Parts: sequence; C-alpha cells; structure tokens
Amino acid sequence: MVRQAEERDVADILRIYEAARAFMRASGNQTQWGGGYPSKEIVRADIARGVSYVLENGAGHLHAVFALIPGDDPTYDRIEGGAWRDASPYATIHRAGSDGTEHGVFRAILDFARTRYNHLRADTHADNAPMQNGFLQNGFTYCGVIRLADGAPRRAYEWSGG
Repeated sequence: MVRQAEERDVADILRIYEAARAFMRASGNQTQWGGGYPSKEIVRADIARGVSYVLENGAGHLHAVFALIPGDDPTYDRIEGGAWRDASPYATIHRAGSDGTEHGVFRAILDFARTRYNHLRADTHADNAPMQNGFLQNGFTYCGVIRLADGAPRRAYEWSGG
C-alpha cells in the first residue's frame, strides 16, 4: 500500500535510505547519495510539502519511500545530448528507495504516480544501472543529461501516457 508519509515515519524513511545506499554500493554505484543524502532535513521538508510517500506491507512494515513532486523542476530546464519529448506539465519522481524486503516496489511507485499524473520525469546517476533498467522496462524514454544544482550530471528519463 502507498500512503503519504508522516512525521512519525522519519526514522523508518532514514532506515530505508540507508539500505538503498548500501544496495547502490553493492551494485557498483559508489558515489550516488553520498554524504548521507537524503538527509533528515530533506525527508522532513518533503513530508511538510506533502510530496513524500511510503510503501508499507500488510503488516505495517515500511519498506520503500519516494517523493512525487508536481510542477517544473528547475534542474530539468536544460538538457544536454537530447531533448524532452513532451512539454506538458509533469511531476517528478525523486528519492525513490527501498529496504529490499519486498518485490515490485518500482512498479508500485510507477502505478501510484501514473494514477495521478499523465506525464512523469525522473533522473538517476550514470552508475545506477538498476534504476536505468527500471525506467526503460516501464515505458520511460532516455532523453539526455540534466545537471543538478551543484553541476553533477544525471541521466534523465520521461514517460508520457496521455
């Protein structure tokens, strides 16, 4: 089940992000989400803005988290080596992470997001092959490279269903 995250979920969300960082490192992605990103402050800000969601199983165990943010993302204003295919309003999937205890997490996130928005964008680190494959296997198109606020490159993907 997907539900909006609440302040009481902060500790579980941080645990999930720690497990996701460990999975990234084990999968050869040594630099994404360094320095404890996403931080407790970012988690709390996402919750306060109403853009943070958690997945919990039937026993109430929180096993995944993501942010679903409607509106223009300033880091997506400029794209290198390609182009966005759809200029309509969109929502962005950010900070998706799982603790690895449940299967089908990425599909559940996408199913939830697609019931709310007909146009989605997302980005990931060049070393995050599992996420890149997940995008491509679920109808997203690779569009080019965007730059984060600090200039770091990220591979950008888009899905448009409407």
